Formats: sequence, structure tokens, C-alpha cells
Amino acid sequence: MSNIIYLGYYFEVTPLQPGVEILIAELGYAGFESFVETENGVTAYIQKEEFFDAILDDIQILKSDEFKITYTSDQIEQTNWNKEWEKNFNPIVVDNKCAVRAPFHDKFDTEFDIIIEPKMSFGTGHHETTHMMIQHILKNNFKDKSVLDMGCGTGVLAILAEMRGATKLEAIDIDNWCYLNSVENVERNNCKNIQVFEGEASLLKDKKFNSIIANINRNILLNDIKIYASCLTENGSLFLSGFYKEDIPVIVSECKKYGLSVFDELERNNWIALHLKN
Repeated sequence: MSNIIYLGYYFEVTPLQPGVEILIAELGYAGFESFVETENGVTAYIQKEEFFDAILDDIQILKSDEFKITYTSDQIEQTNWNKEWEKNFNPIVVDNKCAVRAPFHDKFDTEFDIIIEPKMSFGTGHHETTHMMIQHILKNNFKDKSVLDMGCGTGVLAILAEMRGATKLEAIDIDNWCYLNSVENVERNNCKNIQVFEGEASLLKDKKFNSIIANINRNILLNDIKIYASCLTENGSLFLSGFYKEDIPVIVSECKKYGLSVFDELERNNWIALHLKN
């Protein structure tokens, strides 16, 4: 991977939200691989070989009158990028029960110890949504359950679900980098029951799960809640995050259409993680 060259795009967004959320979603579909939110907007990364001159032409938010978005770009060497990740990636401990750390960190005295190679995937546990999803998994029974981790990022949530007793798990992400990183992290944590797939909700046809974990973003969730509901077994649980407190009404309204009601709710810095049941 040392020869891979990345381009970095530095976007300044006004107003920040929901501008940054929409921009990340659209850039992700266009082929950008990783995102770091900043005080003024977001930095987005794409492999140079995947870039083409018109790649931003279909990013609709850049044409919107509701947002003011400016950007600059430059070229970044992948080796330097990985060093930056390692330099800035600190271990976390959730509820004194679960540690998420990199291979170069010392082991914690916790019940669950997850080792994640940081790289460029979302899901190190630092973001509020991943942190709350870890809390949900720690609070609920996963013994002998079938579990889907949709938009798995690093695979950390599927890994924890297996550690909590789940016996049949699938982890899916549309991003190739996340797919490869999840495969690596599943092996690193000696997980035996997780299958990792590259793709989107179309892979879920005719599949059933006791629990579905979807930590993505508001727009994708709203589009795919119907599919998640159809894939839940009776008395199943759906865990959703990736949206703000202000988005709760529209998310809950969509869930109610398919017989899902809120069982539990977590909030962290205005981000929300819901536990719903059918």
C-alpha cells in the first residue's frame, strides 16, 4: 500500500450541519474513501487513480443555495497518512467494559479487548455514534444471536457482538477499503463467526437476523429502514445511529411504518443511537 497516492480535499461548509453530513454521503457515493470532520467542514480523501476531473460534478450540495462550500486540494502520500493515523489514534474504554485499541497500544484490564488497525476506516470507537453502539451491544443480550453489522467500517461492532456471544454474523460495507480493513480486523481479533461482504442493502435479500446494527447516516438509513425491517426475525432488535437529535422524528416515523418502536435511546454530543424492536 506504500505506493498508493491519495488526494486530499479540504471543504469549508456553512452551515456545518446538516451540510457536512450530506456532503460526506454524496462524496462517499462518488468514490471518496475517508473523511475527517474539522472545525470548519470536512477533509475528504480519494485514491489518485480513482479520481477524474468531473468527479465533483454530481455532488448536488455543491450547487445548493442553502450552503456555502469552498474547497482546496493537494496530493498526499499514503505512507504519511498511515503515520498520521497512528500518531493521532488513542485507545478508548467504553463503560469500563470494552477497550478499543491499536496493535501498538498496551492491553487494558477490561472484559472485552478489541484490537483495530486504524488505517482509513470509520469505526475506531472515537466517534460518538460508534461509542454509543458499543454501549448498546454491551447492554443487550447477543448470546447465540444472528447479527448484521451494516456499514461496518472497521468491523468493530460485529467483533464486539461475537465477543458478546453472537454465533452467526455478517458485516457489510460499500467501501472497498472498509471491507478489506474489516476482514483484517476480524482475523486480528480471532473471530470465527463473522463473514465480511463488500456491497450495500441489495445483499440482504431473503436474509434474516435477530439483531441488525446500522451506523451509517440519516439519508441511507431512511432509504434502507424498510429493508432492515424485512430482515428482522420476530422480536428482533434494530440499532440505528449516524444522525442527530433533530432527526429523531423522521427516523422514528419511518420505523413506525414497518412496525418498529423505540425501546431505548442514547445521546452523546447531540448524536443519537436508537434501539428499536418489532
